[in-house]
Amino acid sequence: MLLAIDVGNTNIVLGIFDGSSLVASWRLATDRGRTADELGILTTELITHRGIDPHGIDGIVMACVVPPLTATTIAMSIRYFGRTPMNVDGIANTGMPVRYDAPAEVGADRIVNAIAAFERYGRPTGRPIIVVDFGTATTFDAISEKGEYLGGAICPGVQISADALFQRAARLPRIDVRKPASIIGRTTIASMQAGLFFGYVGLVEGIVQRMRGELGEGAACIATGGLAEIIAPETKVIEAVEPDLTLLGLRLVWERNQWQA
Repeated sequence: MLLAIDVGNTNIVLGIFDGSSLVASWRLATDRGRTADELGILTTELITHRGIDPHGIDGIVMACVVPPLTATTIAMSIRYFGRTPMNVDGIANTGMPVRYDAPAEVGADRIVNAIAAFERYGRPTGRPIIVVDFGTATTFDAISEKGEYLGGAICPGVQISADALFQRAARLPRIDVRKPASIIGRTTIASMQAGLFFGYVGLVEGIVQRMRGELGEGAACIATGGLAEIIAPETKVIEAVEPDLTLLGLRLVWERNQWQA
């Protein structure tokens, strides 16, 4: 079995693969001060609670965009599973050509998402792909019909925008982002929710349409991340939602490197 670990700015996502099947997954809050022992105990307890033997883990693959946690995650993997993880760096070991001007600047999670989306939606159809990831930041990534990572756009995440309103406007409250009953809010909270929610729907539609103008109108748009399942029903530009896209991409990168070994 393969343990896939996606260390993001807001969450650490763990997944167990038995062959190509994702049999279990969990989401932990990202804590930059967390030790290898804390992460190891949490991980092994979660795996055991699901009825999976931690000793059955025979491979670990990880992607980390939080530098302080890279060494922590590697140490945890060695100490608690006896395995040195494959650390996906976004360039050398993914098998996807990166056409960014500075390839090392691209987050490994964005490349991994691109690989999974292309293999599932691009390669079988010959279409270019746009991946929208609703994470701490909302990212848009473009993949050519040949399977090349071309680049993309990075926007503040929905929750970041909500928090900024609370912090910078004295009379506005902190709110959770959710779909309001109407675009015309009749309370301060409803008005904020309308602006944030429908504002992000419009942002997604605008950027995707402009990307299709460069990639071709046939480009498929795939969404992932926390708000994907909430935003997607409100717009026709998103064709599919893949909640586990990053984990699926990590498994693909792992398999590619096993074939080359």
